[in-house]
Amino acid sequence: MMTDKFHGKYRIPSARLKNWDYGSQATYFVTVNTLKHICYFGEIRNKQMLLNDLGKCVNEEWIKTPEIRPDMNLELGVFVVMPNHFHAIIIIGENEYNQSYKKSEFGPQSKNLASIMRGFKSSVTTFARKSGLSYFEWQERYHDHIIRDTQAFENIQNYIIDNPAKWDNDKFYKA
Repeated sequence: MMTDKFHGKYRIPSARLKNWDYGSQATYFVTVNTLKHICYFGEIRNKQMLLNDLGKCVNEEWIKTPEIRPDMNLELGVFVVMPNHFHAIIIIGENEYNQSYKKSEFGPQSKNLASIMRGFKSSVTTFARKSGLSYFEWQERYHDHIIRDTQAFENIQNYIIDNPAKWDNDKFYKA
């Protein structure tokens, strides 16, 4: 795999699906990790997630997402704040920005999944900084998956719901 340099740094190819408009009406599964998988959000005890103040902020900021962006017709599915990551299902409904007659190949990078995730991560980081957690950082990127059918939706939903109970076996687990 060949990588180009931009401003003297190597560019990592995008993990996004080529030729997919991430502002499109669809159901998405997202995962956001803390940098180096540091457990900033609380801990798992007896297979239950116990949120600290920063974890509660993550929870509250996610819940506010549709309210902050009412013009995007967003719906939240299940989500979970884990000690060092966050999983969620989010649905972008039909809205004025993703109607076929308004689409532009060179439109602004707003009103899409990336803008939602940028705003969410930014608001949590702002809270962390104001709370004296100047060392808190997210990983630069996030993982997304377009959920294309009912079976995939149910599997992902169950994975999210069961995540705290399976923490010891989680790939993001850090003792």
